[in-house]
Amino acid sequence: MANKEKLPWDLEEEILSRVPPTSLDRFKTVCKRWNALFNDKTFINNHKMTFQFVLSTRSKIYSVSVNPKVEVRELTLNNPGLKAQRHKNLFATSGLLLCDVGNGAVVWNPWLKQSRCIKLEVNEPSLDFLGIGYDNNKRVEEIVYKTLSVYMKDLGSQYTWKIHDFASDTWIDQEIEKTKYSRRITEGSVTIRLTNLSVVSLNGKFFKFCDLPSGKNRRRDALALRVFREDRFSLLRQCHVTKKIKIWVTKNKIDNRYGGDVKWMSFMEVSIPTMPDLEHPKFNSQPSYFIDDKRLVICSCDETGRAWIYVVGGNKLVSKTQLDSVVDPWPLHCTYFPSLVLVPGGQREEAELQEVLNL
Repeated sequence: MANKEKLPWDLEEEILSRVPPTSLDRFKTVCKRWNALFNDKTFINNHKMTFQFVLSTRSKIYSVSVNPKVEVRELTLNNPGLKAQRHKNLFATSGLLLCDVGNGAVVWNPWLKQSRCIKLEVNEPSLDFLGIGYDNNKRVEEIVYKTLSVYMKDLGSQYTWKIHDFASDTWIDQEIEKTKYSRRITEGSVTIRLTNLSVVSLNGKFFKFCDLPSGKNRRRDALALRVFREDRFSLLRQCHVTKKIKIWVTKNKIDNRYGGDVKWMSFMEVSIPTMPDLEHPKFNSQPSYFIDDKRLVICSCDETGRAWIYVVGGNKLVSKTQLDSVVDPWPLHCTYFPSLVLVPGGQREEAELQEVLNL
């Protein structure tokens, strides 16, 4: 029998880039080459249905892609927990979204359309979710995801960490020393103070990680921390007075061994006097951003609460686009890059939900 002709690899890759994301995970088992391709961030970023920002309003959730045209799509809300409540906060970590819905949270992979609800043991009105992560324990093969939240037990009392373990579906409380918690800015399980970066580990320990390169900041200066190239940090600062934007990145990858000796490098400096303010303290609205080669892409709200996408490059504002389809003002937003990370327990929960619907 004659050998079957094979498609050229670039054509095969182009075809796979058009396959719906919900099918990609199943295709991993077809061959080692496909499995390696789907684990390649370049393939995910070049997929026809990829996006870089997620925005949440009172009633809808949107994805925004910038490549290079700005495209806004409404995401399907396949989880009742996402539909029923106004979101208090929105985080993206490890390829997953964490939506704080007030009486609990929803962990979601919008690309794979998987989700899981996290229910509180008792009603805690003061509780705020801060992020999602996992134990960095190389001795354990299975990744165990956890969420981190904080609440005040009694009026006037000190704050307490509340950690949820996905594997056991249990909660752990741990007291916080009064001097060790500031609600200035949070990014996942990281807190930015005015002059330094503090880290909350998922066993409840709180420690200073490193000094920030930005020095002392004015109250209305924008200050936003993001992950850079998967294993480093980037820090954006915009001066409220001059509108100048400066970005630093860590020189080395971040792991548990690093602390006060973290080295920061100046990565980008942009001086655009007409650039709008990227942070509005009254509404706790901070910019979301990502760096693509030498291009800086920012999602931010203007003084009226309307969402905009700004593309900056070569020390100039390349483009600005108002997201007209995002009708409600002051949407929550975060930088998000699609992934094939499965929601822990999400498949099981969806199967149980389907059984209920079939009754």
